[in-house]
Amino acid sequence: MSEDTEVKKSGKKKNGLKTKINQLTPSEIVEELNKYIVGQDNAKKSVAIALRNRWRRQQVTGNLRDEIMPNNIILIGPTGVGKTEIARRISKLSNAPFVKVEASKFTEVGYVGRDVESMIRELADLSVNMVKTEKAAEVQVKAEENAIERILDILIPPVKKTKNGNSQEAAPATADGSETINTEKELEEANKRTREKFRKQIIENKLDERIIELDVISDNSPMLQVLGPIGMDEIGMNLADMFSGMMPKKQKKRKMTVAEAKKVLTQEESQKLIDMDRAVKEAIERVENSGIVFIDEIDKVAGEHGKGGGPDVSREGVQRDLLPIVEGSTVITKYGPVKTDHILFMASGAFYVSKPSDLIPELQGRFPIRVELNSLTEEDFYKILTIPETALIKQYKALLKSEGVDIIFKDEAIKEIAKIATEVNEQVENIGARRLHTILTTLLEDILFDIPDKMSKEKVEIDRKLVEEKLSTIVRNRDLSRYIL
Repeated sequence: MSEDTEVKKSGKKKNGLKTKINQLTPSEIVEELNKYIVGQDNAKKSVAIALRNRWRRQQVTGNLRDEIMPNNIILIGPTGVGKTEIARRISKLSNAPFVKVEASKFTEVGYVGRDVESMIRELADLSVNMVKTEKAAEVQVKAEENAIERILDILIPPVKKTKNGNSQEAAPATADGSETINTEKELEEANKRTREKFRKQIIENKLDERIIELDVISDNSPMLQVLGPIGMDEIGMNLADMFSGMMPKKQKKRKMTVAEAKKVLTQEESQKLIDMDRAVKEAIERVENSGIVFIDEIDKVAGEHGKGGGPDVSREGVQRDLLPIVEGSTVITKYGPVKTDHILFMASGAFYVSKPSDLIPELQGRFPIRVELNSLTEEDFYKILTIPETALIKQYKALLKSEGVDIIFKDEAIKEIAKIATEVNEQVENIGARRLHTILTTLLEDILFDIPDKMSKEKVEIDRKLVEEKLSTIVRNRDLSRYIL
């Protein structure tokens, strides 16, 4: 079997960058998203294609690979319909570096706040931590072995020899106490047997509660607080890293159990076994080739052109600063330069006040794929309450199960909840699926409060009548809905 065939079958990239998402076809990605998100098929389809294209580009050889740019996506739709949820699920589904940022947190140069380049620095930090975690898992066995050896050195100090070749240690008694060991060779053999005995006990967790004194590295890096304009917080972090590298590592003695010592020493030993230069290089490569940045609330930085003055200028300034990052530039991080040309950018916004066309034309051009998410219907609410693996009803069942109470929602009750959610969204503000949180909280408030003090039932049944009693007044009274729902 050729290498290319192996790559195609396994879904693994030749350069060692391996992610879950690479092993999934677009239809499989959509299937995974369907477990948590109801509807929005167009958005799921666009995201699935964009993610699969990340892997496809890696299989292209020659100079053409560098010319293939990602098709950035902008998700447009009212609040609570699944825009951010899609991002959350993609971040868990994909093993690629993924960071979610709020566009409203950024300011243009000259204003107090975060600069847009910080999102790339955050992505680089995340990628390095991911690679370190993976490398640590690879050397876990060796690190545990080394940690056990260090614990054994504390429990049974190795035999030291004096200048004349004799042992410094007192001659110990044998295991049964019947004789005393006098020769150096016998002492070493006894020491070895004892270490093997203790090693077996440590592996079998029989010495977990034993207290030992351990030398641990203390964090003596200076505390730095840098006050000033944007970007100074990152300068402070970089200065702290620099000083921590320059300052000698201090050790202090701590008493802890063998179980705790095993964890601490395993972590120390794994850090020693990891080639950090190679790990950083691989992390930067992952960022540049498979990194994903999700910019939420991008509509908050969109404004009418030429309005002039104050916040609108600041909003347009953020867009101008975003433009080179999304278009492709080099950002300096503490791990080295990072090119953003092939990072996938996804943005989302409700666009209640502004419109996508209010973004500056250059930025619009960098998000060629636009997907509109639909408002949720009564049928969608019913599915949201019943189908997803993390459905709200399943969450409340699990919460009450901890008190030994089984709560049962009749189908007619769920349909009534979905109906009320739709009506309230139409009458008041449309907050999408978030409306279900407020409705269920109001519906179950007394039950959640009374258990277990006043209510000792093992089973609670929620029917349509109970739903109507609890929520019908709120639906009829629009002013009350504004405050409660």
